[in-house]
Amino acid sequence: MPPAPRHPLSPPSANDGAAPQAGAVPAPPSTLEDCEERMKALAQAATRPVLDLSGIRGPVIIEAIDTLRTANGKYLVRVRSGDGVEGIAVGNEFHLGFLHPLMHHRIVPALIGQDARDWEALLERVYRHACNYKLQGMPFWQPLATIEFAVLDLLGRIAGCSVACLLGGPVRHDVAVYQAFDDREKDAEESVERMAEAIAASGARAAKFKVGGRMGRNADSLPGRTARIIPLARQRLGDSFTLYADANGSFDVPEAIRVGRMLEDIGAAFFEEPVPFDHFDDTRRVAAALRIPLAGGEQDASLYNLRWALAHDALQVVQPDLFYFGGFVRCARVARMAAALGRDCTPHISSTGLGFLYLLHFAAAVPNVGPHQEYKGSANDVPFSCATSPLRAESGVVRTPAGPGLGVDLDPAWVASADRLV
Repeated sequence: MPPAPRHPLSPPSANDGAAPQAGAVPAPPSTLEDCEERMKALAQAATRPVLDLSGIRGPVIIEAIDTLRTANGKYLVRVRSGDGVEGIAVGNEFHLGFLHPLMHHRIVPALIGQDARDWEALLERVYRHACNYKLQGMPFWQPLATIEFAVLDLLGRIAGCSVACLLGGPVRHDVAVYQAFDDREKDAEESVERMAEAIAASGARAAKFKVGGRMGRNADSLPGRTARIIPLARQRLGDSFTLYADANGSFDVPEAIRVGRMLEDIGAAFFEEPVPFDHFDDTRRVAAALRIPLAGGEQDASLYNLRWALAHDALQVVQPDLFYFGGFVRCARVARMAAALGRDCTPHISSTGLGFLYLLHFAAAVPNVGPHQEYKGSANDVPFSCATSPLRAESGVVRTPAGPGLGVDLDPAWVASADRLV
């Protein structure tokens, strides 16, 4: 099988809704001056407003932001307006359990009494409030992302439209998914069989498997697993099936290049986090040596860092996490920078709560999300109803809800029984 081609670097066509409004993006960089020009062009691509709030006429004053903990360990963030309208989001229970005190001490005070229609400006104000920029990273942006999910649910309910609509879409209703697996502690044969079983159930035409040992400094999770699973996945799933591989920062530069060439041999579509996520120049060096597109950005929270990675041709697919990077608006800005280079923004999403739902709205609204989005199954421990979508993969696609806000209604008895933390 021929190796996968590098992702195109040409700017998008004029009818691409994510294209920047002015100025051509410079060609692929060959000098420091070229990179600086690219940095300027990408910054311009990210500056346009993201939210379309034209359907909301009057102020929407944020009166209260509460955190609730349910009996089964889920963390909910509820935002209430001065008019009594509520929006609610399910947080990442792996982290919000210990981050909610920070949220209420450092983030919430800057939002109470503010007009939610000013959300994009509020993001910058909250970042500067009480020197919150010193908390840059997941501890700051993940709680703020959860508040944003609830705020946009609130605004969508007021406007009578979906979150995807507020984000400028939808450009699609059905979202094609790739089946994602996190089983690097299982041997290659068992991992591939589990992939085949899950794919048969979801109908997905793409999957992502793990290589390396997760920040393992070239050590495999099991001896020899990487070398076995790469050809075995292609053999088991067939030549027409799309395969992605995720190293979670397992390798140094020489080993990443060696594994990347193995992935090229099977025609894999991207190679995610081949080196530690914050080794930006190492990522660039690996990208320069390979034809397979490199993907990354899951762990990052800096718009500038991802701009650098795009401008210096280190990443061909950018993957901000909707929780970790701070929500829809900031991830949409990353997508616009990627679109300016003709590249995809295929977000990572935490496998918790309603993360898959947030990803659906993003993918429905953003033109350049790529051919498949991450899918680890729908939530079976969050009781909700949805009148406009079954919210599960059927024939490899999931339909985005069309109802107001996030398009789902949490079981009111479940919410009412939750403990209010703050």
